[in-house]
Amino acid sequence: MPLGIARTTFARHGLMLIVACLLTFGVLMVASAGQTIGTGTSSGLLSLLGRPALLGALALVMMVLGSWLPVRWLGRGPGGKTALVMIGVGIIALLVAVYLPVVGREVNGARRWISLGPIGFQPSEVAKWGLLPILAGCAARHAGQLGGLRRGLVYPLALVGLICALVGAQDLGTAALIGLVSVAVLLAGGARLVHLVLVVPVAGAGFVAAIVASPYRLQRLRAFLDPYQDPQGVGYHLIHSLATVTSGGLPGRGLGNGIQKFGYLPEDTTDFIFAIICEELGLFGAATVIFLYCGLLVCGWLIIRSLRDPFCRLLAVGILLTIGLQALLNIAVVTGMAPTKGIALPLVSSGGTGWVLTAFSIGLLVSMSSEAQDDEPSLVTRVEYS
Repeated sequence: MPLGIARTTFARHGLMLIVACLLTFGVLMVASAGQTIGTGTSSGLLSLLGRPALLGALALVMMVLGSWLPVRWLGRGPGGKTALVMIGVGIIALLVAVYLPVVGREVNGARRWISLGPIGFQPSEVAKWGLLPILAGCAARHAGQLGGLRRGLVYPLALVGLICALVGAQDLGTAALIGLVSVAVLLAGGARLVHLVLVVPVAGAGFVAAIVASPYRLQRLRAFLDPYQDPQGVGYHLIHSLATVTSGGLPGRGLGNGIQKFGYLPEDTTDFIFAIICEELGLFGAATVIFLYCGLLVCGWLIIRSLRDPFCRLLAVGILLTIGLQALLNIAVVTGMAPTKGIALPLVSSGGTGWVLTAFSIGLLVSMSSEAQDDEPSLVTRVEYS
């Protein structure tokens, strides 16, 4: 077997194995962090057979489904352009629908959810992943024009700006993540850095306006600078997050034996689950999670190196950047290196929409590697042409 094919095969199988490990880790930790003090029955441990396990299994199924899809069709197929336009229209429609009184649902003071009977999901997650193939397709189809500001770059930037504005009204952290990844994909697709730099003042002004317009965002910024000015108010979350991280020490308290999850640390199953990992599994558990993310990025990078189709390469870059930056931002928030923000830990923090769409996107990455391997000339063919 040629070295390139062996490397791609290893990366593809390693990627799927790492996703399965992270999802299993997520199910266990969500169950542990969800424990409550009751009459002897642990609702958290019982949830191992409940919603987290079902969502984890669904995410694995979606990853397998994504690995079967012909991804290159979106980039250069006859109906690919129409499909990408429909995805863009659907994203905008979903982001607007959160404000409808019957469809949109408010959680913790923010309208981020859409409820359709028993089904609920976050349109911001759909926007985060759905925008990637649109930008990759635009850059691949108009590579020669992307270097120009008026003819090539203005339209994708306008779409990114609109989606970031709609998402940022309720979730500034996710909007910032979408903006950063989008700029990186456009830059990788051939956009000129000087043109993208011109957008920085506009984006910065919008970011500052969003912070000033929301008092709670200003309070989070003050808490990040000095949480002990108001330890029982705006600094409470960060102080207890740091206490949770440090209390585990090197070995940790043991799985299920954490203390901070019993009413002390808010959002312990979602945005701050990494703190629970540190408390219960210690430095070894935290290092294992970080090692898995590093392994995922390495496997993804090996796959990117094997891709020849421009659309697939740009889409793969966007998927890897989204996962890597999101994990980095979450860990930075939990450890006090960034202001408190609602950024989940990919494939670990509780959240059905995030688990399913992240796993599906990684499945697309696996599919692209399979297509690239099919295009690789065999050893016999190489000998014949040599």
